[in-house]
Amino acid sequence: MAPFIWMISVGFDRTANVTMPFPPQLIPDNVSAFNYGIIFENGRVFKAYINSAIVTISSVSLSVSSAMLGGYAFSKGHFKAKKLLFLIVLATLMIPIEPRLIPLYKLLNTVGLLNTFWPLILPSLVSGFLLFLCKQFFDQLPDTLREAAQIDGAGEFKIFFTVYLPLAGPIAATMIILSFIWSWNDFLWPLVVLNDQELHTVPLFLASFSLENGTSLGGLTMALATVSILPIIIVYLFLQRYIIQSIALSGVKGE
Repeated sequence: MAPFIWMISVGFDRTANVTMPFPPQLIPDNVSAFNYGIIFENGRVFKAYINSAIVTISSVSLSVSSAMLGGYAFSKGHFKAKKLLFLIVLATLMIPIEPRLIPLYKLLNTVGLLNTFWPLILPSLVSGFLLFLCKQFFDQLPDTLREAAQIDGAGEFKIFFTVYLPLAGPIAATMIILSFIWSWNDFLWPLVVLNDQELHTVPLFLASFSLENGTSLGGLTMALATVSILPIIIVYLFLQRYIIQSIALSGVKGE
């Protein structure tokens, strides 16, 4: 917690825009909300929040939905080359973002999607890690639930949406937290594909405060960093309670 405490402390230190306090202080000599007033007076911070919200909500919705459907298919479905396809999905986890930057950039440039939100949303459509997590979760649920629903004449989509999806609260909340953090904190890929400042997300807007006019603005940067992590904290605290409740409920239903 020490880095976070120091971040909050520097955010309330007006003199940190000139020189960073050393040694680090828990409470600044002159506590001031000056830095927070400056960042909120700048309308770009609200625009950056809106941009990040659009990208994050879209990315989380697509990645979680596709992972739920794909995880169920790989866990309960029966089709040719299922194990081979799943191994290919797992193999994608070994490829970091850096080797994919140029091919993705060229592909999106060819179709004319650069400098829009689509390059930040479409690559999250399929996440190998989330799909793996979801498959492992569905593997723990009994196949007898599916067999009973099939006897009643239910199709695969009805079985998924009415039988297994209500039991998937814990893994859904976990995937939402993970994908939200990944999308909200993403910096390198938005930096590559977004040139218009009006489209900048919160991490890119935060980076613009780190060095301005050759002067390190430590106080403003730390104040903005504190504000930028609030959505992540709120989502995590809200879904943490939901995970606990879902585990208790789904554990009874699953048995």
